[in-house]
Amino acid sequence: MPTLSDLLGNNPKRQQVVDDACRVLDDEVSDKSGLGGLAIKGAYSVIKGIKPGFVREVVDGLLDDFLACLDPLYQEALSRGSRPGAHLQANAGRVADALLAVTDGKAARSQRAVVKSTYEKLRPTAKKQVEAAVPRLGAMLERHAAP
Repeated sequence: MPTLSDLLGNNPKRQQVVDDACRVLDDEVSDKSGLGGLAIKGAYSVIKGIKPGFVREVVDGLLDDFLACLDPLYQEALSRGSRPGAHLQANAGRVADALLAVTDGKAARSQRAVVKSTYEKLRPTAKKQVEAAVPRLGAMLERHAAP
């Protein structure tokens, strides 16, 4: 079976996935509410303000690692005859742990102090936020890598 990297990691599909992932991220941030939502929206605004296209650049830079860490869940879904999006939702904790392992490593190696400090401020609640984003993430995955 082809991997997610095989299916989505190359142009032109890659650019479509990056564009869609940026929309998903914008939608997730937009939906946040309360004090935590204000903090997330503020941090996202800071990150977007680093330079034009910075978020897209980061998403593209993370895509290969994200596809690799999500592939085992994708393959599990296919082997069980399940929809990949539904399988991701049923395993939201595993999805969050896998994706956050990638971003933790990237943030630790970042040369941009604002990125590091912003990430460190938001990291304590990140798992809950990523788990909440899994339905949109799963739907995006199904749009681009439907079996």
